[in-house]
Amino acid sequence: MESNVKLGVIGCGKMASAILGGVYKNSYLKSENIFLYDIDSNSSNLLKTKYNFNVCENIKILIENTDVIFLAVKPFVLNDVISEIRKYYSNNLILSILAGVKLEKYSNLLPNSKVIRIMPNTPALIGEGMSAICSSHNVSSDEMDFAYNLMKNCGRVVEVDEDKMDIITALSGSGPAYYFKIIDEMAKAAVSVGLDYKNAILLSAQTALGSAKLLIENNFDVETLIKNVTTPGGCTEVGNSVLNNSDISSVLLETIDKTTKKAQDLGK
Repeated sequence: MESNVKLGVIGCGKMASAILGGVYKNSYLKSENIFLYDIDSNSSNLLKTKYNFNVCENIKILIENTDVIFLAVKPFVLNDVISEIRKYYSNNLILSILAGVKLEKYSNLLPNSKVIRIMPNTPALIGEGMSAICSSHNVSSDEMDFAYNLMKNCGRVVEVDEDKMDIITALSGSGPAYYFKIIDEMAKAAVSVGLDYKNAILLSAQTALGSAKLLIENNFDVETLIKNVTTPGGCTEVGNSVLNNSDISSVLLETIDKTTKKAQDLGK
């Protein structure tokens, strides 16, 4: 489904590039309806070269040519960016992927603005992203549908209450980095007992991919799927015992807890 909405992207880093790649691949927006601005013109020009998007010299030109503003800057520069947006803002819908920054802060910086928060992740680049969205009270259902469909071009989407967004930042926003680490550590463990790394990382990564898909297709029935792999007295049972007797649960709990708190701090 193609939309005629004109989208202005402020900040053309890795996450914005991943999302725009999914949008382009699925032809959800016309290339001529996507406008880019980044303080580093090299970043916006790379996307222009790749996808034939428009590059704007400044935020004023971007806002005047678009219906929706997609904010993908670092949280610490938000005040400066909003100060510039405020000069030209005209009821544009704002989509923000800034970790930790609350809807209330946007309403304080830009009164009466319409804002949808989005927490995406980098697998959006290959159409396997996971995004969560929530909105300010004055956002219409059509505007929410636009945000939902925009992110659906990059993977799966859930609509949540804002008080869950920092937890989601920790789980799915930062999560790919943690899964990469786990996949790599399992591969290295196999190397330590005799496998070469090239095969080990492929075996580990594909096993993670297949396991995730199987979990989704089986309605997230974790215990049944574990039992299906585990033969009494067999190899998997031994491995399960090691994991169950380890501190893996507390390590992952601390990982999610500290990441959540960091997201909360970013919004202050």
